[in-house]
Amino acid sequence: MTNRVLPVVPALTLVAMLGPVLAGLYGTVLPAFGHLPAAGLTGPNLDAFRALAAWPGLPRSVTLSLTTGLATTAIALTLVMLLVAGWSGTRAFRALERLLSPLLSVPHAAAAFGLAFLIAPSGWVARLLSPAVTGWTNPPDWLIVQDPWGLTMTLGLVVKEMPFLLLMTLAALAQTDAARARQIAAALGYGRTTGWLKTVFPRVYAQIRLPVYVVLAYGMSVVDVAIILGPNTPPPLSVQIVKWMGQPEFTARLLAAAAALLQLALVVGALVLWRVGESVVAHLGRYWIASGHRGARDGAVRAVALTAGSLSALSVLLGLAVLTVWSFAGFWGFPDALPDAFTLRTWMRQADGVLSALWETALIAAVVTFVALTLTIGCLEAEYRQRRTLTQRGLWLLYLPLLVPQTAFLPGLQTLLLNVGADVGRLPVMLAHLVFVLPYVFLSLADPFRAWDSRTGMVAAALGASPDGVLWCVRMPMLLRPALTALAVGLSVSVGQYLPTLLIGGGRVATLTTEAVALSSGGDRRAIAVFGLMQTGAALVPFALALLIPALVWRNRKGLHHG
Repeated sequence: MTNRVLPVVPALTLVAMLGPVLAGLYGTVLPAFGHLPAAGLTGPNLDAFRALAAWPGLPRSVTLSLTTGLATTAIALTLVMLLVAGWSGTRAFRALERLLSPLLSVPHAAAAFGLAFLIAPSGWVARLLSPAVTGWTNPPDWLIVQDPWGLTMTLGLVVKEMPFLLLMTLAALAQTDAARARQIAAALGYGRTTGWLKTVFPRVYAQIRLPVYVVLAYGMSVVDVAIILGPNTPPPLSVQIVKWMGQPEFTARLLAAAAALLQLALVVGALVLWRVGESVVAHLGRYWIASGHRGARDGAVRAVALTAGSLSALSVLLGLAVLTVWSFAGFWGFPDALPDAFTLRTWMRQADGVLSALWETALIAAVVTFVALTLTIGCLEAEYRQRRTLTQRGLWLLYLPLLVPQTAFLPGLQTLLLNVGADVGRLPVMLAHLVFVLPYVFLSLADPFRAWDSRTGMVAAALGASPDGVLWCVRMPMLLRPALTALAVGLSVSVGQYLPTLLIGGGRVATLTTEAVALSSGGDRRAIAVFGLMQTGAALVPFALALLIPALVWRNRKGLHHG
C-alpha cells in the first residue's frame, strides 16, 4: 500500500460501511411517507403510518420487540458480570471460557434450531425424561417454542449473547488492572463478587458499553431467531416487516417502510432508556459502595452464575448434538431417546441443495471477508504511519452499522436498488454483508495490530526495508494468528447473515442460512438438521484453521507465535 493510496483507504472504508446504511435509511423514509416512483406513487403523505396504526397486531408486536431486547440484554449482561466477578482467575472459569469462546462462532439460526429441538414438547429433553420420570407416552400439548410471550426466543438470544459479552469483558479486563483491584478488595474483607462489582465493574462497563448497546439493538430487531423461536400471532415487529416486504402489493411495501421507521424509533428509544438506567444504577451504586457492605457470603450468587454459564454452553452443545442425531435419524418415535436406526438417506436427498448453498455461502463469505481484511489492514497501517489514534467518535462510527436495526435500512436499500433499476443478486448481497463484516474484522485485528512492537519495524527499515516491505514481510507474518482469527470472525459473521441475503438478494441468492430458515416453516427436522450442521461447520472450520495454520507454519519459530 503506497503512501498515495493509504490515505484514501479510511475514507473508502467509511463509504463501504456507512454508505449502504445511509442510502437504506433514505430509501426507507421516502416510501414511508408515500413516495414510491416505481409504483407511480408520490408523497409526502401519512397513509402508511395510518395503515400501520390501524393494524391490530401493532401493540403486541411492539411490546415483543421491546421486552425481548431489553430482557435479553439485562439477563445476559447480569449473568456475565456475576460470572466474571465470582470466578475470573479460577480453574473453573478458564474451563468455561474455553468452552464458551468457540460457541460464539455458532450461527444464531443453528443455535436456535438446536435449542428448539432440545426443549420442544417432543424434544430431546422430554424424550430422555419419558416415560420413566414424566410418565409421558405422547408429547405434552405445551406451547414452548414460539410461545406468545417470547420467552423461548429470549432464552435463545441470552444463550448466544453471553459468549459475545464474555469475550468483550475479558478484552476489557486487560485495561482495568482487575487482578490488583481484586486483591486489594479481598485484603479489605470484601467477598469475591462484591469486591469485583465495586472496584472493577464500573471500569469494565465503560469499555463494553457499545457492545452492550449492540446486543440491545440486535435483540430488538433480530429476524432469523424470531422466526424460529418467536411467536407468530402476531410476530415481533422485525418479522412482520419482512413479511410485508415479501408481499407483491406496493401498499404492503409502504407499510413495511413505515414499520421500519417505527423499529428504528423503538431501538433509539430503548437505547435512551438503557442510558437513563445506567445513570440510575450508577447513582445507586455509589450509595452501595459508600455503605461499606462487604458481601463476604456470596457462595449462592457465585453458584448461580457458574450454573447459568455452564447451562448456556451446554444448551448450545447439546443442541448441536441433537441436530447431528436428527440429520442421521431413521424412524424416531416419541418417547424413544434415540432413533430406531441411523441412515444417510437425508444427507443424500439434500446433497445437491446443500452443496449449492455451501458454494454460494463460501463464495460470498470469502470475497466479503477478504475485502474487509484488506480495508482493515489499510486503515490500521494508515493510523500507524500517520500517528493517529481512533477517537470516541470514530468508535461510534465503527459500531453504527451494528446499532442501526437491519430491518430499518435493508428494506429501504432494496427499494432504492429497485428504483434506480439496479439488479438484485450476488454482488449487492456482498456489499450488504460487508457492512456487518467490516466492523467485526476491524475490532478483531485492531488490538493485536496496535500492540505489535514497532521497534521490529525500525530494525527492518534500518536494514533497507520500505514501509510496505515492513508491513507485508515483517508485521503481517508476525501477526498471522490474529489476522487469521479476524478472517475467521469475518467468515462466521457472513455465514450467519440472513436478512441481507434475503432482501438484497431478492430471493435469488440461496445460502445455508436462508435455506435453513426457509425450511423452518415446513417442519422437516431432518432437513433442517442437515442445513443447520452445515451452517455451523462453515462457521467453525475457519476458526479451527486459524489455530492450526500458524502452529504449522511457525512450528520451528517460537518468536513468530505473536498474538
